[in-house]
Amino acid sequence: MIDEKKLEEMVRQVLASMGKTEAAKGCCTEAPSENKGCKLDVKKDYPLGKNRTDLVKTARGQSLDDITLEEVMKGNIKPEDLRITDKTLLLQAEIAEQVGRRQLAQNFRRAAELTKVPDERILEIYTALRPYRSSKEELLSIADELENKYNAPLCANHVREAADVYERRRLLKGME
Repeated sequence: MIDEKKLEEMVRQVLASMGKTEAAKGCCTEAPSENKGCKLDVKKDYPLGKNRTDLVKTARGQSLDDITLEEVMKGNIKPEDLRITDKTLLLQAEIAEQVGRRQLAQNFRRAAELTKVPDERILEIYTALRPYRSSKEELLSIADELENKYNAPLCANHVREAADVYERRRLLKGME
């Protein structure tokens, strides 16, 4: 009788070793900011969750294969393991850029920066960005916080642009 668990583990090991062999041939093995010039191949690598599971990791470094119902039931999978990481978002940005989707790539890059910002603070910033909710000074303060505290310069520039547009369109607090 074949032990299905052992067979499954053997298959995973073989697949993992195949991935390592392919990586040794020059395929990307890290996020764009860390891969020293390596480029993803859109046709071979996308979608990442299917074709490059070796690149998609949880915040704690687990692979997609590690996220199973059994592991969830054992308590080995934490909520942070189900969130996308900045590295995965940057990989998605690289793919979007390669197929000419520059705006989508920028959105992925800003999203990557926001992975460092606590959820509660993101919601506060979202509320502050609604028309008539903030003064220009408050928005510029948020931009400075994003840039200096969270190292999120793209998001900071986005908020600064919003502050300028809101000022021109008279959408700042007190201009109702």
